[in-house]
Amino acid sequence: MEHFVIEGGRKLAGTITPVGNKNAALPLLAASLLTRDPLTLQNVPNIGDVRTKVELLRRLGVSADFAADTGVCTLISGDLEGAEPDLEISRRIRTAPLLAGPLLARRGYATIGMPGGDRIGRRRLDTHLLALQSLGATIEPGPGQFTLRADRGLRGADIFLDEMSVTGTEQALLAAVTAEGTTTIANAASEPHVQDVCRCLTAMGAKIAGIGTNHLVVEGVTSLRGTTYAIGPDYMEVGSLIGLAAATGSALRIENARPDEQRMAAIMLGRLGVRWDVDGETILVPPEQELVVHTEFDGAIPKIDDMPWPGFPPDLVSIALVVATQARGTVLIHQKMFDRRLVFTDSLVEMGAQIVLCDPHRAVVIGPTPLHGRTLVSPDIRAGMALVIAALAAQGQSRIHNIQQIDRGYAELEVRLRSLGAIIERRGGGA
Repeated sequence: MEHFVIEGGRKLAGTITPVGNKNAALPLLAASLLTRDPLTLQNVPNIGDVRTKVELLRRLGVSADFAADTGVCTLISGDLEGAEPDLEISRRIRTAPLLAGPLLARRGYATIGMPGGDRIGRRRLDTHLLALQSLGATIEPGPGQFTLRADRGLRGADIFLDEMSVTGTEQALLAAVTAEGTTTIANAASEPHVQDVCRCLTAMGAKIAGIGTNHLVVEGVTSLRGTTYAIGPDYMEVGSLIGLAAATGSALRIENARPDEQRMAAIMLGRLGVRWDVDGETILVPPEQELVVHTEFDGAIPKIDDMPWPGFPPDLVSIALVVATQARGTVLIHQKMFDRRLVFTDSLVEMGAQIVLCDPHRAVVIGPTPLHGRTLVSPDIRAGMALVIAALAAQGQSRIHNIQQIDRGYAELEVRLRSLGAIIERRGGGA
């Protein structure tokens, strides 16, 4: 299997531009099922999850032309009768169930499997299924799959989501935009990628009010048209790059970074002494920052924790934890959402970090500690990127295996990091 070989302990420098937001691209690929017209998406990241989703759509009969070098993907959804999502392919990614809403809206039936993707804890589908049920779908559970039907069509409903789920919100949106009548979605997620989905659907003719808030109102329309839509930058990648610069003492210029989307990251990473400057849409991370944990005003140990948007994203908790190993002082990392996201801390301890894993959701980090190269295994996308950052900050050579997990979320990572001066190679097979 392919793996990364990384020589750490080097300062990086240069300019880098984040790829398009994968968490917007994946649901918008599914949105192509809502119209027979061409849907052209720009700034689509060339990552494993996107390639898998495109393959999944092709198996359904969608014409999908994805130019990986330009990031342009044009999709034309023709006759969808009879075809069902390939359950084996569906198990590779978390967002495969998002095909349910568009298929129900378009033809009145769908069969979906349990989500795949990162193994960071249980990925429940209840929020999705309850929303679709509210819109008129019937659900029949089966071994590892669900059969859904809307024989009388989907109808607008007053939906209160049982959790502020990103994909649950997107599922409800994709099903509601062509449902008969008005749908309200309360307790909705409002992350930048959810906003991207709303804006693209609006460009396709949907009527959505409350974009960017936790209360969405959808007026159903009879049909959607094609459009061309540019996906925004991946703010999770921007946060990862900021963490990379801070942990390695490097100077980075991150262009097209949408600094306003990093305001909570500035607060949370600021508790470790991380700072950056803003020039328009560019983030400038200065070199050789003095990373010192800022205690609370009463002297208490500070906490870095995740929250629904506009809070600190769960996907950046792993990155913050690595940065914390290089900051002087003690900090509590609290990851609330998933019960396996912090298991990668064992790898950091092997590298020399001082971390006490209190339980599946909390870790105490005492820094700074010098890190040393080791042979590591990436458990998921964000922990994989965190291990890459740790390896670049460490002295000596590291090998990171299971990098197909990293490839699912970061496009051509080793090529882009080498442009900044990193010594990182992708090698195949063997150890």
